[in-house]
Amino acid sequence: MSEHIPDFFGRLASLRAQGTPVAVATVVARKAPVSAHLGDRALVFADGRMEGFVGGSCSRDIIRKQAVEALAAGKPRLVRIRPDASQASSMSPDAESIVVPMTCASEGASDVYVEPILPPRRLVVVGFTPVARAVATLARSLEYEVTRVVEAIEVPSAETDGVKVVAVEDLSEALRSSPLAVRGNLVVIVASQGHYDEVALEAALRVKPAFLGLLASRKRAETVRTVLRDVSGFSEEDVSSIRNPVGLDIGAKTPAEVAVSILAEIVQAKPFLHAPSQTVAPSPPIVAVDPVCGMEVEVASAKHVAEHDGGMFYFCCPHCKARFLKDPAKYLAGAAS
Repeated sequence: MSEHIPDFFGRLASLRAQGTPVAVATVVARKAPVSAHLGDRALVFADGRMEGFVGGSCSRDIIRKQAVEALAAGKPRLVRIRPDASQASSMSPDAESIVVPMTCASEGASDVYVEPILPPRRLVVVGFTPVARAVATLARSLEYEVTRVVEAIEVPSAETDGVKVVAVEDLSEALRSSPLAVRGNLVVIVASQGHYDEVALEAALRVKPAFLGLLASRKRAETVRTVLRDVSGFSEEDVSSIRNPVGLDIGAKTPAEVAVSILAEIVQAKPFLHAPSQTVAPSPPIVAVDPVCGMEVEVASAKHVAEHDGGMFYFCCPHCKARFLKDPAKYLAGAAS
């Protein structure tokens, strides 16, 4: 049985600081007999690891599966665990709740709210220019954590409420020290009008952000790519990842309009942005179907296993295993039909 997390919010804050995606599962309703109590919580990671307590073995496996799915979808859901299998429902893309049958020998029920906590979307905009300022302002309205990058002498003038300011001389270290999971959601826009394009792009390319755009003419962009490739040693694949011209073609003229076009391209690309390979969740585990209740059981971590007639069978709980061993033919016949 998983233990309660002594400092739940401290642990959650630490994971958020590391940029680790995690789902928070909270018991919001219960009907005895169930082992969980109102307010019990657990943290579920993208690979299925679980910390905390939201119920016994059956409830735990149900919530683990639902939480991993919620993380992948990026949407919260209310998981309603009920003893009557006839109440079960599927999770449609626009649904906010799902009913899952309680597979243990229990008449209890519980509702568990599952909320994915994803790494914050972060945007770094380089340049002490009107467009850079407009991008920073608009990105904040889209709920990005924004960092402006300017020369050290420009830092005091670039400081704005809610926007972190970093000197371009410190950009490389600032990016390298960010967690891998954060880099997977990182957007970098270079709009310095040639003042420190190469320095900023070199620092950005070394951490491989999800989106890297350069505001410059095509001729200027090609010159920058040549320097990065021939002098800094980046590969053709690396320099080709620099988006130029950055921004959708909407006929933008003013700095604010250019900023809108840039953010529009970022929004358009968002579904295709992904975390680095080091943070991608592993392939789905091998599962077996409990012949008694029909629940999927992860084979590698199954605690209740029985051998019968040369085959291995996996169960969600000891009750299902006992019922199977008492009359295997009954459940094998049901599975065959």
